[in-house]
Order: sequence, then C-alpha cells, then structure tokens
Amino acid sequence: MRAVLVLYFKYFLKWDDDFATTIYHTFVALCYLTPILGAIVADSWLGKFKTIIYLSIVYAVGQVIMAISAISDITDTNKDGTPDNMTFHIALSMVGLLLIALGTGGIKPCVAAFGGDQFEDHQEKQRSTFFSIFYLSINAGSLLSTIITPVLRAYECGAVKQQCYPLAFGVPAALMVVALIVFIVGSGMYTKTAPQGNIMVRVCKCIGFAIQNRFRHRSSQYPKREHWMDWAEERYDKLLIAQVKMVLKVLFLYIPLPMFWALFDQQGSRWTLQATTMNGDFGILTIQPDQMQTVNPILILVLVPIMDSIIYPLIAKCKLNFSPLKRMTVGMFLAALAFVAAALVQIQIDNTLPTFPSKTQSQAKFINMLNTSLTIKAGQNDLELLPFKASDDYLTFDDSFILNLGPGVDQAVSLPDGNRSTLVIIKDGREPRYQMFSDLKTKPEQGANAIRFLNGFEKLLNVTVGNELFESIVTNNMSGYINVKKGNAVFGISDGVQTCTYQLTLGFGSSYTLIIPPSLTFGQECGGIESEMDISPNSIHMAWLIPQYFLITAGEVVFSVTGLEFSYSQAPSNMKSVLQAGWLLTVAVGNIIVLIVAEAATLEEQWAEYILFASLLVLVCIIFAIQAYFYTYIDPTAIEAQFTKREPDEKEKRKSIEMVKKDSVENHNEKRKASHSSSSSSDEETKQTRI
Repeated sequence: MRAVLVLYFKYFLKWDDDFATTIYHTFVALCYLTPILGAIVADSWLGKFKTIIYLSIVYAVGQVIMAISAISDITDTNKDGTPDNMTFHIALSMVGLLLIALGTGGIKPCVAAFGGDQFEDHQEKQRSTFFSIFYLSINAGSLLSTIITPVLRAYECGAVKQQCYPLAFGVPAALMVVALIVFIVGSGMYTKTAPQGNIMVRVCKCIGFAIQNRFRHRSSQYPKREHWMDWAEERYDKLLIAQVKMVLKVLFLYIPLPMFWALFDQQGSRWTLQATTMNGDFGILTIQPDQMQTVNPILILVLVPIMDSIIYPLIAKCKLNFSPLKRMTVGMFLAALAFVAAALVQIQIDNTLPTFPSKTQSQAKFINMLNTSLTIKAGQNDLELLPFKASDDYLTFDDSFILNLGPGVDQAVSLPDGNRSTLVIIKDGREPRYQMFSDLKTKPEQGANAIRFLNGFEKLLNVTVGNELFESIVTNNMSGYINVKKGNAVFGISDGVQTCTYQLTLGFGSSYTLIIPPSLTFGQECGGIESEMDISPNSIHMAWLIPQYFLITAGEVVFSVTGLEFSYSQAPSNMKSVLQAGWLLTVAVGNIIVLIVAEAATLEEQWAEYILFASLLVLVCIIFAIQAYFYTYIDPTAIEAQFTKREPDEKEKRKSIEMVKKDSVENHNEKRKASHSSSSSSDEETKQTRI
C-alpha cells in the first residue's frame, strides 16, 4: 500500500510535495512506534495469538477504509473526476491510516515472537531457519507489491476514467483478510503461550523501586550489591528481577543500532534521488529511478538462502566463532561500506552535472529570435548568436549587468539570485529588446525530461505530447515545462488549421527548449524547429548503483535476520514480544536520526553527506563491537528454571512441609518400637496420636 501512498496524497488529495512527504513519514513512524502497544497487550493480557487476530481485523478495516476513501464517485456529483467534498476523503484517509498504523504496528512484534514460540529449546537451528524464512517472506511481499501495486493504480476506473487508487488499496485489503483466515484456520496446530499478567507495569515499578532504594542507600556504610537491580529484592521476587536484568541487558545493546537503520532507510530517499541523475537504459529493459529499490528485495531472496545454506555452515566448518553479535557488527560495517560506494558514485555523477548557481549567484542563457546574426555583450562576455539559436551555455553573474544588443542599445538586467533564466531577444519596433523566462535550477524529477516550446510563429499554437497538453502558446512567448519519459517523444503542433508532428529522442534527466521559428512549415513533419539542450541527459549508468545495493542488502541479511533471532533468544519467556517491539523501535529512531543529521549538517555536497553517515556508522560499529565483546550470552529458560526451583509456590511448600512431618513421625515411631517392643499396639497408637 505504501508503494502508491505519496502519489495518492499528491494527485488524489491534491497535497503539495512537502505536506505529502510529511504525512507519509509520520505514518511510517507510527507504524514503528505502535509495536510497543501491541507487545504490551500480547505479553500482559491477550496473548500473542489473540492480539494478532484482533489487530489484524483492525488492520484490514483500515485498508478497506483507505480503499473507500479513494473512490471519487462518492462525492463527485457533477462527474468531473474531482471529489466535491475533499474533506470527507481526507478524513476517511486519516482514519484508515491510523487504523493501519495501529494494526500493522500491533502485530509486528507478535508475529515474529509467536513464530519463535513454536520451537522447543533444543530446536535452535530450526528456529534460526524460521526467522530467515520469515524475513524472506516479508521481502517477497515487498518485491511483489513494488511491482504489482503501481500496475493496479495504472488501471482506469470510475465514472470518469482515471487512475484506480481504490483497486490499489482494495487488493491489499482483500489479501489481508485472506491471510487472516488462513492464520485462524491453523489455530489448532499452534503452541500458544499464555500471558502472565500486566508484566510491563510490574517491570517499570520494579526498576523504579530499585533506583529509589539504591538512592536511599547511597551512603558508603551500606554494602554494595552485585547489580543495581538487586536493590529491588526487598519488595520483588528474584525471578522478576532476573527477567528485568535480561531485558535491560539487551536494550542496552540496542542503543547503537538505530544508526544502521538511519543508513538503510535512505534507499527510499537519498538513493532514489541519486538514481534520478543516472541513466536507466538496460537495453531490453528501462529502469525508472524509483524501481531501483526492487534490487533490495530481489537480492534478499537470493542472499538469505546463500547465507543459511553456504556461508554460515562454511564458517562453522572453519571453527570460527561467528556469534550473532559478531554477525550484526559485520552487517553494520557492510552498510557503512555501501555508503562509501554511494559517495564514490556521487562524485562521478557530480562531474557530469551542470553547475547550478549558488544562492548569491544567477545564471542566464540567450536566444536570438531575429532573422539575422546578432553580436551582444552581457557584462564582460561577448557573444555571437545565430538566428533562432541559443548561446552555448549559461553564463554566471554575481550581480546585475548591462546587456548591449547593438550600437546604443544598452539595457540593465537584474537576475533573481539562485536561479537560471533565459533571455529571449526579439524585435520591438526598430530596436531589439529582451524577454526573461525562468529555467530549471535542478535536474528534472524522477529522471524525466523537461520540455518547453518557444513560439516565434506569427500565430497562436497548441502543442501536445501523448495525453499532455501544453497551454496555448502566443507569439514570442514560452510555454511551461512538461515532463516527458525516456524514449522517442512525438509532439503534435497545430495552429488551429494545420497540424504537423515533431519527434525528439530523449534519455533520462534532460531539459530542452524547442524553438519554433517564424518559418515553421506544416506537413507530416514540422519543418524548421530547433532543439536547444539546457540540461544534458544523465550519462552515468544505474548499474553502478548495484554494488552499494549489494553491500547494504548483505549487511541487512546478517544484521536484521540475526537481530530478530537474537532478540527472541535472549528475552525472558514473558517478554518476548516486548523485546521484539524494542528491536522495531530502533527502526523508528533511525528515521528520526536521518531527519536530524540532514537538517543539522549543512553540507552542500551530497557525497560528503554519504561519507558523514558512513563515518558515524563506523564509529557506532566500533562501540557496538566493544559492547558485544563484553556481552555474555544467556539461556533465559535455564535462568528462570533456577529461580523456579529456589522459590516453589505455596502449594508446593505446604506439601513439602507435610512430607517432612510425616517422615519425622515415622522415624520416631520406629525408635519407639525398638525400645518398647513389649508394649501393646493400642498404646503405641495412642502415643503416636499424641506425638
């Protein structure tokens, strides 16, 4: 569903890019914050099985509401394709997203932990395989959705045929219902661990009391205790204290982990933007910049089986201790290497990009729309312009300048700072003058090609390309830009009476100004049109992104899959879901780090930001490696069993006391029998009764 969510915000709800992006990231953050709630509910009240069922229903209802919110016909009374009551659709969308965030977040920690519950303590290898298959399934779904959901959106539906967002949201809703039914059908086969009361409240109170009690006994006259949590022994049983120690031990290890996700999640932002400045022509296949993200799930589907079946067994045969924390350290290092690779690619891209003006500079290009050649002087620059041609490149100016268009024709020019402009020189009576038009100051979005027309023809012209229509272009005026995809673009030009076509082969990320001269000739093809390249097409191939995707995916496989298993294996029996939620919380914190670093770091060069992130992760990796070195792996079940033996419940205590008493009485009777063998049995019974 997320694959088309931003497009839904932008094109259906008509939100601008910034607001759509803000709401999108807020939604994603909620999806990774709500696992804490789901974990508490599962471990404290409902249990994992019931929590998954109930919150999956909430999840599916949210998806259905999203699908309904995307049906424009509900409020489109005049059937123009635009909802008449946009507030209604926005309100439904927000309700749907909140329910989805609650549902998906609530089940995230429970599903992984519930799967782990199906294995006995001696089935560590099988449980490890399960977590790998679990992660494999997630990424198989990710790959399918990235491919299928945009296809569903592209279908036309409704009274007014337009992109079918109800289908794009409705199909995931239907599949979620099917998945829930399949899950419920298997109920009889599952091992279900019962919840153990409001464990989170008890844990928080236990920690609070330990801190409070330690503070009260901070004087040196009180003997020290082995662990600061031991100060809770006056009020809480040793089993709970031991369980809290286990959780705190793992949570302390989690502190550096968000930095990995800070790098990993930039695949959908920085790396996608990087791809927009590259060439995606793979011969028989053309890859769009946002489609490069599919490389990650594809590589995961390949690498997970390779790691489990070949790499890990090979390392084990070499007698190397490749423990879970060592795997995670290697994963973080691989992610740092991926960003070094991204920086190297960015340096090569920067060498091919045009030099755009800084905030205090401006740039200008000149087009001669006169029938004769023209010699001009812009500031200190002398230019020779041919008829209906543009200057070779943009000139950079730090301030306003004088434009000389001929003997005695001087005009002051003040360009807007930080922008590019085109000055079109036209005839105004006897003397030439200029008209200023704003140009692009960045590469076109999503690797598209920005095309515009300059009309020097004596009549108003209408220009179309595909389903797009340039506004009517009056004489000596410039049209707005229209983004056109890679390939052979065919433009239809009409003056209301005659028509012709003009073809232009486009790559990725270019910008052209197409000059229509007064001598335009109509026919099957338009004659006389000149194409002027303002921004050259991307030349660095997208294949150069594959090494960095490979490195970060390999890092993800050894880091994330191992982290899921580690979180489960080191958690006490009553807090499996809570620790899974803590693991997922590191993802949310990682996204927040990206926002903070991106805002705080005032780096003009993108490659420098990549190196900054890589350096930060290497630093964090070293810290984590030190933590891992001093970490002692535990068996929560064995530890809990020790305390269970030490602290039998009241029923067992009473039974034990009765047995001791009985043995004592019997021993005493044997002694009495030996010393008083002549006494009657009735006397013995009387004495025994007294005893």
